[in-house]
Amino acid sequence: MNTMEITKIVGGVCGALLIYLLINWGAESMYHTGGGHGEGDHASAGYIIEVAQAGTPTDAGEAKTIDELLAAADPAKGKKVFSKCKACHKLDDGANGTGPHLFGVVDRAIGKVDGFTYSGAITGLDGNWDAEALNGFITSPKKYAPGTKMGFAGLRKETDRANLISYLMTIK
Repeated sequence: MNTMEITKIVGGVCGALLIYLLINWGAESMYHTGGGHGEGDHASAGYIIEVAQAGTPTDAGEAKTIDELLAAADPAKGKKVFSKCKACHKLDDGANGTGPHLFGVVDRAIGKVDGFTYSGAITGLDGNWDAEALNGFITSPKKYAPGTKMGFAGLRKETDRANLISYLMTIK
């Protein structure tokens, strides 16, 4: 065996090792799952999804009635809260989306919008969507009407619910 053959063998081993290291380095950089945030670095969520948690109070302090909350409610703030609803609900009369339109929803009969097919959970409810019923439903749709098709978890804050209901009262 001459030196040229030994050089070829050593070069082949070194080349194979180099290729292995490059693949390993590339895979590590592509699939790295480490934190990457040092102390002082703050990451924030792109968007926040409110999730109702069992057993937590809705707001600090004493529980207020819906009438007390509506007396202090701000429809302008309710319009901002409605942005969480507008993906499924429209405000134009007769314009149903994934959910029924909310034009004149306050004091409307529950489950009685023409052209919208409600789940049995909603059609089984009696009465009207008054402030008390809307507050209960918006708090937790799944608890208020078990079996409803509405996938929204609900609004935890009493003030957000009151502001939303006061805004919906203006849509007539």
